[in-house]
Amino acid sequence: MKTKLFIALVLTFCFLSCTTNEKPSLIFHKSKLERKKNAPFSDAVEVGNTLYLAGQVGINPNTKKLAGDNIEAQTEQALQNIKEVLGHHGSDLEHVVKCTIILADLNDFKAFNAIFRKYFPENKPARTTFAADLLVGAKIEIDVIAVKVDGFKDARVN
Repeated sequence: MKTKLFIALVLTFCFLSCTTNEKPSLIFHKSKLERKKNAPFSDAVEVGNTLYLAGQVGINPNTKKLAGDNIEAQTEQALQNIKEVLGHHGSDLEHVVKCTIILADLNDFKAFNAIFRKYFPENKPARTTFAADLLVGAKIEIDVIAVKVDGFKDARVN
């Protein structure tokens, strides 16, 4: 119940912020990954206390390869990548309010959903899921919208 109230308040604040004459602050965050430094998109865009993340596929940032050839491994890696980006920018999975899921094959929906439930056991963000061809042979791509957490300090940031 507290989470639903929190999300409702955040969305109301975002709506009210966008309806004033003040320009919202926009921060375009580049990726900290070397392979994405010159990408023509931001890893995350910060508008007020809201983060809009670019889509993440299941590429392991250390090996620069897909985490596996199945939906389960790639979903786990994509969600870990999202968790890492959120943490770097002052949020976490508990504060994700919206997910867009792109599956290469809708037949993978059930297996994907089983992994997704592990990462979002209580807070269930709004979600859109569809199928499309994906780059690099990925089986899944996920993007999220999350709110920043007041006083959040990522353990990796000094």
